[in-house]
Amino acid sequence: MNNKYKISKIKVSLVKTQSAGADYTDHAKGHWINDRIIANPMSKYKEYQNSRSTWGMDVLKGILIQIYTEDGHEGFATAYGGYISAWIIKNHLERFLIGADARNFSLLYDQMFRSTIPYSGQNGVVINAIAGIDLAMWDLVGKIKDEPVYNLIGGKVRDKLHTYVTGVQPKMYKEWGHFGSKYPLPYGPGDGPSGLKKNQEIFMELRKEVGKDYPLMIDCYMALDVPYAIDLANALREVDIYWIEEVLPPHDLESHKYIKKACPWQRWTTGEHTNTRYGFKKLLEDKSVDIIQPDVTLCGLSEVIKIMNMASTYDVSVIPHCSGVYAYNFGIASPMTPISEFINLSPNGDKVVPVFGKMFTDEPVPKDGYISLSDKPGFGVTLNNEIELEEVVFD
Repeated sequence: MNNKYKISKIKVSLVKTQSAGADYTDHAKGHWINDRIIANPMSKYKEYQNSRSTWGMDVLKGILIQIYTEDGHEGFATAYGGYISAWIIKNHLERFLIGADARNFSLLYDQMFRSTIPYSGQNGVVINAIAGIDLAMWDLVGKIKDEPVYNLIGGKVRDKLHTYVTGVQPKMYKEWGHFGSKYPLPYGPGDGPSGLKKNQEIFMELRKEVGKDYPLMIDCYMALDVPYAIDLANALREVDIYWIEEVLPPHDLESHKYIKKACPWQRWTTGEHTNTRYGFKKLLEDKSVDIIQPDVTLCGLSEVIKIMNMASTYDVSVIPHCSGVYAYNFGIASPMTPISEFINLSPNGDKVVPVFGKMFTDEPVPKDGYISLSDKPGFGVTLNNEIELEEVVFD
C-alpha cells in the first residue's frame, strides 16, 4: 500500500464556536431557525412550541474529523453528534481505519456500518459518525490526488447549480435570483382547525408576495400525521405549493403512499432524517414520494451515491437536504439533481452566509441564485484556524 493513502491517525474535536460546523441549529438566542413557531415533533406540547431549543434540538453540536496518512496528508470534514459521535469513532470505528487504505470507501463504510448494526438502526448519530468519517476520507483522497471530489465521483454534469433557499424571506430570495423558496410550516396537528387555517392564510399571503409562478415549498420537519398532511395539501391546493417536505417521522415509511394516493397532484418529498439506502428503498418502490432528500452530512457521500443510483432506476430526483459544500460537490456531478438547497442561516434569514458558518474560510455561497465550485482539491474548503476546537480524547 502506498503510504500516502495509509491512514495513521484520526482526530476528533468538538466545535466550540457557535454558528460553525454541521449542527445547523447551534445559534444564539433569537435565531429564526430555533426561536420562532415552526411545526416539529414536539410542537403538540404548548410549552415547547415557541422555540425548538427548549426541547433540545440543538444539544448534540458539531464535530470536526481530521484523518491523517503516514506521509502527512490530511483530510477533514465537519460532522454531527458531539461527544456521542466522538466516543463511537474513537472507541469503536477507529479500529477499521488505522492502517487502512483511504481509497477503500466502500469497504470501510461497509465494515463500520455492519459492526454497528447491533446498536445503530438505520438513522441517527451512529450513522452520522460514519458519514463524517466517509466525508473526511473523500476530502483526503481528493487532496492527495489534487482533484476536487466532484471529479472523483464522475465529473461535472453542469457548470453551476441553481439553488433554492430555505428561510423566512421568500420574496427576498426571489429577488436574489434563486429557483424557489422553502418556508417552515408554523402550525401542526396539535393546533387543530384554527392552526390549519393560519397555515392557509400564511401561505396564501406568501404566494401574493412572490407571484403566481415562483416555486414555494413547505418544510414540515416530521411534525404531521397522515390526516393532517392530506388536509394541509387540500387547504393549500390553490396556493400551488411546489413540494411539501418531510411530513412524517422517518420510521413511518409506509404511510407516505396513502398521502400520495390521496393527493396525487401534490409533489411530496422526504429524506433529511433517513440516513441509509435501506430507508429509501420502500419509498422508491412504492413511488410514494416524488423527490428524495438525503443529507450528505448525515449519510456520507458513499451512501448518497448508492441512494442516487437506486433512485435513478425509478427516475426520482435526488435533491440533498442542506449539507453545504458536500451537497454541492455531489449535486454538480449528479444527473439526478436539478437544483440544490441553500439554507439561509443568517439570524433573520436576510443575508447570505455560508451553511457551515465560520467553519471554513472559503466556503462557496450562491451568487445570483447559483452555486459554482472551484477546482480546489478535496471538497475545496480551508479550515478556519480561528475556530475553537476541543479535541476529544478518551483514556
